[in-house]
Amino acid sequence: MAVKTKILLAEDEPSLGLIIKESLETRGYHIVHCRDGKEAAESYYKEKPELLILDVMMPKKDGFTLAREVRMQDAHTPIIFLTAKSQTRDVVEGFSTGGNDYLKKPFSMEELIVRIENLLNKKKNLTINGAVQIGNYLFDFKKQTLKYKKEEKQSLTHREANLLFHLNNNKNSVLDRSIILKKLWGDDDFFNARSMDVFITKLRKKLKKDPNIQILNVRGYGYKLIC
Repeated sequence: MAVKTKILLAEDEPSLGLIIKESLETRGYHIVHCRDGKEAAESYYKEKPELLILDVMMPKKDGFTLAREVRMQDAHTPIIFLTAKSQTRDVVEGFSTGGNDYLKKPFSMEELIVRIENLLNKKKNLTINGAVQIGNYLFDFKKQTLKYKKEEKQSLTHREANLLFHLNNNKNSVLDRSIILKKLWGDDDFFNARSMDVFITKLRKKLKKDPNIQILNVRGYGYKLIC
């Protein structure tokens, strides 16, 4: 029997939580449903889910706070936020806390399922030892190393590793400049933006041996890793 993909669902609204749980179970997922943030945090450590779906406004601990705690030790498990909030600042905060996707209520189950499958497919790119294949390079986020084919590993700084991690998570899509600046630098002011440009240049140099890899500057928006 195939092992079912385990998803942690944190949703305090009983009816919505039940609908999501039953809908995803009919698609073959194993759902661990929690009704508040404290219970979800405990279940995360116990269950080791492959994806998290977090309601933002929950009793005892909100979804953003839980995501920050998860990201302190786990950079890879995908996180989808569910929320009735629609302000741009809320969306920015969702991504800055480590979220991979953001779904505004009300939403269709088909849309949620597509987003889940997309994030799980990205996660499958991880190798057994936790490294990610980027073209002909092997990127190990935890060890902060980059290796080209059979050559010696290059060491990355903490910020280089984090920046490459987020670029790769959004591979072939634009990584929003403002969001990543607030996430990694704490502010999207001019000086931090220039600092990020320097790190992008460093990453380009370290990835230059594979001509199929490019980090493009999408003027006015951000950067795109093409591979």
